[in-house]
Amino acid sequence: MDRWTLHWLEASGSLDEYRAEVIGEFDAACKTVSRLLTPPRLDVLIQRLPGETIPEMGLMGRAYRSTLFSMTLDPDNPNWLPSLRSGALHRQIVHEVHHCLRMAGPGYGWTLGEALVSEGLAGQFVRHLLGSDPEPWEHAVSSAELLRAPVDLQALESGYYNHSEWFFGTGAQPKWLGYTLGYQMVGRWLASVGDIDAATWINVPAADIIASALEEGFVVLKS
Repeated sequence: MDRWTLHWLEASGSLDEYRAEVIGEFDAACKTVSRLLTPPRLDVLIQRLPGETIPEMGLMGRAYRSTLFSMTLDPDNPNWLPSLRSGALHRQIVHEVHHCLRMAGPGYGWTLGEALVSEGLAGQFVRHLLGSDPEPWEHAVSSAELLRAPVDLQALESGYYNHSEWFFGTGAQPKWLGYTLGYQMVGRWLASVGDIDAATWINVPAADIIASALEEGFVVLKS
């Protein structure tokens, strides 16, 4: 794993007990990514912050730029060990690596539509490489519900949107709606285009996937 440098931030709590297993998951994730492309050079911040992770997993990733992401771990969370030992940490590492790869290309994006596409691509990238099922936040809303309440294209094109509301359910939107919608949009697009190469996995324009979602009925033009 000479492509990734792990930086252990332990002033907020030691991770010595889990260090070897966490390193093993990063090694495995690097090998997973290398099946499709040369893993990018990355710095990874690893920190222990009780109560600051996804409650259902006891961990949380965040990409900052094309060469840096963090992985926050909470061993006090009862879901932490299952996440470490069932492959959830492995999958989250691959997810964040895709974000970094996309940030090195077209970028994560500034509009709601671009964010949906970036999250959907990262989720489907994990599925493609590992054959894994969708994460809980990637099937939080049924396809039927998404089609009954399609998103206005104008809303997708706006840079003025509440990210927490769309992705974490802090407002009027259902919890994890953005992750689920993005995952579905990208999934339908992948089904329509067939096999794609590594460059397309990273650099496909968000507009292509949004156009596909418009045809599928997840997005509508409102007068």
